[in-house]
Amino acid sequence: MAMTAAEVLKMAKDNEVKFVDFRFTDTRGKEQHVTVPVSHFDIDKFESGHAFDGSSIAGWKGIESSDMLLIPDPSTANIDPFMEETTLFMQCDVIEPTDGKGYDRDPRSIAKRAEAYLKSSGIGDTAYFGPEPEFFIFDSVRWKIDMSGCFVKIDSDEASWTTGEKLEGGNTGHRPTTKGGYFPVPPVDSFQDMRSEMCLILESLGIPVEVHHHEVAGAGQNEIGTRFSTLVERADWTQNLKYVVWNVAHTYGKTATFMPKPIVGDNGSGMHVHQSIWKDGKNLFAGDGYAGLSDFALYYIGGIIKHAKALNAITNPGTNSYKRLVPGYEAPVKLAYSAKNRSASIRIPYVANPKGRRVEARFPDPLANPYLCFSALMMAGLDGVQNKIHPGEAASKDLYHLPPEEDALIPTVCASLEEALDALNKDREFLTRGGVFSDSMIDAYIELKMQDVQRMRMTTHPAEFDMYYSL
Repeated sequence: MAMTAAEVLKMAKDNEVKFVDFRFTDTRGKEQHVTVPVSHFDIDKFESGHAFDGSSIAGWKGIESSDMLLIPDPSTANIDPFMEETTLFMQCDVIEPTDGKGYDRDPRSIAKRAEAYLKSSGIGDTAYFGPEPEFFIFDSVRWKIDMSGCFVKIDSDEASWTTGEKLEGGNTGHRPTTKGGYFPVPPVDSFQDMRSEMCLILESLGIPVEVHHHEVAGAGQNEIGTRFSTLVERADWTQNLKYVVWNVAHTYGKTATFMPKPIVGDNGSGMHVHQSIWKDGKNLFAGDGYAGLSDFALYYIGGIIKHAKALNAITNPGTNSYKRLVPGYEAPVKLAYSAKNRSASIRIPYVANPKGRRVEARFPDPLANPYLCFSALMMAGLDGVQNKIHPGEAASKDLYHLPPEEDALIPTVCASLEEALDALNKDREFLTRGGVFSDSMIDAYIELKMQDVQRMRMTTHPAEFDMYYSL
């Protein structure tokens, strides 16, 4: 049950809480926080909020209009499992003090507007999302970029390249091969206990865990499957999941990353996103069409495929994202849909019960800001429904190995962040309906992400020495 402000105050008292942590998510998807002693925490914080400087957050306000308010959401209250002193934390909305409305660049406020738009459109009343973020756990990572050159070095006891190392206590030799991490029992899978600990902590935070396992990539790729929920809540949970994964790995002296493609030549990390739209307790995706889908669901798929290149700017928001989106590494690059075929970018998972009927977008990755990612996917899908955009025939063949003439007929996701940002710039109207995303937010987003493109473009890469040094 969602808690009220009064119940949160009681929870703080009952647990002898010393500090209250207010958390919010910036444009890039990184959670930020500010902490107050419990002596400065009362009912007024829920009504008047906590003031902070919005100009210091990348992609947000200028220095001339920087005052913002954090309004904590009592339904997100939890005791932090990692802090030495008892600390209660909550996710917050960022509010404009001038009009008391959600700030137009605050990702959580955008997600709330997306939920409100769904209801006001009359198309449905609830959007369910179920993301599957994959991640890597390494023993150590080092990198350096300066005028003298650059390098990155990953240390992983589990990696296949460690078989020749002399290790303290001996080299046991039990480890996954490249692309061999899915999913032999321990000792080959060395992360069982760590993942179990992550799962127990997630459950203690009210996030139901459904499965955990090693993933395909050999050097410490893992996945924890958690339950679907409504759009905003599921984005909150995703932020909590990342927080738990990072911090549990940290307590083990390891380092976790949700970077999509940290390792050359092995699988990258995706974040498949399951989604469905409901109305009056009925799943609007269930029907008697292809794979048990309704026309509504097919049109929703049509909307995602139509807007996929613009969506990429939000669902795959890093230059590194496009090192994953290449053929041959299980990453879906072809914009097609299919029930069994995992090479299609939209999959319809098999479920016996029509209530579970859903579609799974397979191209997003865990670098995506979950509030923006889920909102944008839903807005694209709803455009498909509103305009009856049929996605055409389902893909039955392996899309990785088509004859060239067939291959040329199937559209693909973007090949670079720059291409995706250009697509978003040209195809943005579907996001701005109902004031969900504003044009100024999209402009600021593109400007922020172009800095990544520019930095990458200007940085000499070690591979270039391989290709050009002696020419």
